[in-house]
Amino acid sequence: MSDIYRAIADATRRQILDELVAVNDLTLFDICTRVATKYSNTATRQAISQHLTILEEAGLVHSRRVGRTKIHTVDTDPLKAIAARWPTD
Repeated sequence: MSDIYRAIADATRRQILDELVAVNDLTLFDICTRVATKYSNTATRQAISQHLTILEEAGLVHSRRVGRTKIHTVDTDPLKAIAARWPTD
């Protein structure tokens, strides 16, 4: 579970997750464009790619290849463990 906390601790990673929740199945280019325009985030493609790797290691993002394109999909199931640990009324 510590990987999940580490993954969502960074603002850029939360922005990436927000964009994948809004529109699932995005390419790296799409994610970079959406984060740059919506949040004025100036992170490079390489930085976004590294953030995606951390999110994948935490199980929050899955990727698959479609031809030469890599598609990223959000998976919010790991976040349910946080809600189960500290339920709110």
